[in-house]
Amino acid sequence: MKINPFRRAAARAPEAKASATGAVIAWAGAGRAAWTPRDTVSLTKTGFSGNPVGFRAIKLIAEAAAALPLTCQDAARRYDTHPVLALLARPNPGQGRAELFEALYGQLLLSGNAYLEAVGGEIGMPLELHVLRSDRMRLVPGADGWPVAYDYAVGGRKHRFDMTGAAPPVCHIKSFHPQDDHYGLSPMQAAAAALDVHNAASRWSKALLDNAARPSGAIVYRGADGQGTLSEEQYARLQDEMLSYHQGAANAGRPMLLEGGLDWKPMGFSPSDMEFQETKAAAAREIAVAFGVPPMLLGIPGDATYANYQEANRAFYRLTVLPLAAKVAGAMAAFLARFGAGEVELAPDLDRVPALAAEREAHWRRIAAADFLSEDEKRTLLGLPKRVGA
Repeated sequence: MKINPFRRAAARAPEAKASATGAVIAWAGAGRAAWTPRDTVSLTKTGFSGNPVGFRAIKLIAEAAAALPLTCQDAARRYDTHPVLALLARPNPGQGRAELFEALYGQLLLSGNAYLEAVGGEIGMPLELHVLRSDRMRLVPGADGWPVAYDYAVGGRKHRFDMTGAAPPVCHIKSFHPQDDHYGLSPMQAAAAALDVHNAASRWSKALLDNAARPSGAIVYRGADGQGTLSEEQYARLQDEMLSYHQGAANAGRPMLLEGGLDWKPMGFSPSDMEFQETKAAAAREIAVAFGVPPMLLGIPGDATYANYQEANRAFYRLTVLPLAAKVAGAMAAFLARFGAGEVELAPDLDRVPALAAEREAHWRRIAAADFLSEDEKRTLLGLPKRVGA
């Protein structure tokens, strides 16, 4: 009779092996990093609602750009009153000019896309302008790749905006994205890793404060008989007492009473713990750099790139606010021109920006002193139309 070796192995009594140090083995690997999802909703919660640096950077850019005065002009004149200016001054019953532009810039910074809806513009100028949430909008491409419609979905319902007419109802403004033909790349996505590091550092600091603002220690047990193992009942009681009487801000500084062979071994700060706050500050600077805000304006310590606050503020307007405002104003002018607004140019009025006052004064003085330029040439260099009747 042939004996099956596998059946004999199964009949043997199972072996039980255990190590005295098995419960305290620590893995040397750091594990895999847990990153925040990169969709618009998750990044908005993580980087805007849940991060003070991202929140302040976006608010600073959006409010500064929304407060910029705009000029409306064509090749012949600069307008003090114009249908476009009147529409922007009161875009809809629920928002004023500042609220509309702040929402528009905010959506562009959060998602890389901003959508402006024109209402009541079947004949002539639109009656209202509304900013649509970018996380609810989906582009519908046609056979040639260009958008033929936009779907706006909320609460299980969907509305489609047809973009094939002479005056499309939606203006899509997007940031540059090297790998996407239809959607823009937001600064929030570029700063996502730094946002995760900064948020993780904040959670670590909060946990440290909850544990009496000091690193944890170790409780070593040595029984009278030389045994180093607690019974299940003793272990549960020790855990309950530690949670109830020695953790949390309310128990900070409370003395610990140890009995029955228990000994407390505190752990000091390691060099990596001492550098933890610097890591958090470095992540904050990376977030500021991604949005184009000088760290000095956000109150981030340790940054001396600019000689003073005025220089940082001027660089902030020149490198971040003005390019963004010029892009949005140009897109809005082209969008409203399809409704019969005429070929007008919307642009930030640099002469009314307080941060650029000294720079603009020097610019005007330099052009006024150029005797070899005619008056019309000087006006062109200053961004003004030619004289009426010239």
